[in-house]
Formats: sequence, C-alpha cells, structure tokens
Amino acid sequence: MFMKKLPLLLTLAVLGLVILLLAAGCRYGSAEPKPQEAGKPSVSTDQGETKTTLTLYFSDKEAQYLVPEVREVVRNGISIEEAVVKELIAGPADTAHGRTLPQETRLISISVVNGTAYVNFSKELKTKHWGGSAGEIMTVYSVVNSLAGLPGINEVQFLIDGAKVETLSGHIELNRPLQPNWLLVRTGR
Repeated sequence: MFMKKLPLLLTLAVLGLVILLLAAGCRYGSAEPKPQEAGKPSVSTDQGETKTTLTLYFSDKEAQYLVPEVREVVRNGISIEEAVVKELIAGPADTAHGRTLPQETRLISISVVNGTAYVNFSKELKTKHWGGSAGEIMTVYSVVNSLAGLPGINEVQFLIDGAKVETLSGHIELNRPLQPNWLLVRTGR
C-alpha cells in the first residue's frame, strides 16, 4: 500500500519544496520598499523616440526632505538613466520644489554595471555647488534615489570628470557607491 502512494507523496513533497522556494525568492531583496514601485519604467537601451514617465526627487524649500516630481519626457534616443539625470539638472517644474544640482552641471556619461549606476558629472557639480550639509544631502540623494527608483539599479557611484571624489562639499563620502535613503522622501506637503 505504501509503495503505491510513494509517487504521489514524492510529487507532493517536490511541489511543496518548489512553492517554498518561490515564496522565499519573492521576499529576497531590499527590506526597505522603494516609493513609486508600481508603474516604474523599464531600463532600456532603445535609441528611438520614447515617451517615459519618470519619478524625480527634488528638495523641499527648506532642504529637509526630498519630494517626488513625476514628469513625462521624450527620450529621443537616450537611455532612461541619462534622461533621469538630465531632468534633475534641468531642475524642478514645481515651484514648491528646490533645485538639487547646479544648472551648469553637465552629464558626461552614465553606465550601469551589476546594479551600480556610475554617473560621471562635469566639475561644475562640485565647483558650482552651493555647499552646506543639507544642500549636499539633497544633491546626493536626489540623484541616488531618482536612479535607484529604476529597475536594475541598487546603488550609485558619483564620478567627477571620470574620477572618484571624496565629497562634494565636505559632508558625504562619495568614494564608494551609495544606496538610496528613502527616509528622506516626503510625499505630502
């Protein structure tokens, strides 16, 4: 009798193991949820004209929190990562939000390798930065949180003219990749 039920028991055991592994895999990843998870755009290398909805993070007027700003952009052959950084440099559309990157800043290049976005800025990110610890926090995490909201990006490495820098204005170490800080984000006014 037991031999007749053995294939059924093995099948049920294997099925149970598969279900457990799938359930465990669904929980793997960051314990900190990313805002705006639903409806995130996909990372693409498409070089055509593509409309994309982006969630960008700018400073509130007091430079205490990051506030999301959703905007639709036409990418015209650039990657979604490049579009994010260029829109951050362009500044906020909402007058209740504050600029986080000096407008003279240029994006030299951006690449994503194994979940790390390497963002290479011109020297103006550092030389034209207004300074202060709050200003530096808003600048750094505006970039990090905006890029980490994209699929496939977990952390961001800042580069200035192709080289790692210690800091922008003396407050945040930039010589290693940074993960997002979602605690800085406030969605209500």
